[in-house]
Amino acid sequence: MGTKIYRLFEYAYIVMAVFAAYVAYVNWNDNRNRAYLFIFFIVVAIFMFFFKRRFRKKMEERNRNR
Repeated sequence: MGTKIYRLFEYAYIVMAVFAAYVAYVNWNDNRNRAYLFIFFIVVAIFMFFFKRRFRKKMEERNRNR
């Protein structure tokens, strides 16, 4: 059950990155500074996806070795 929740949160970061990409695209012509802020959020969300994924896989490996 625990790994399912971790996996859900991993993909929630991808959903946030897609939403931030949409907002950045919409604001690109009107408010460039806001678009850059959301591009930063995209980078952070993708980083967090891979970080959480690596952390979950380490936890699963530790649990298998017990």
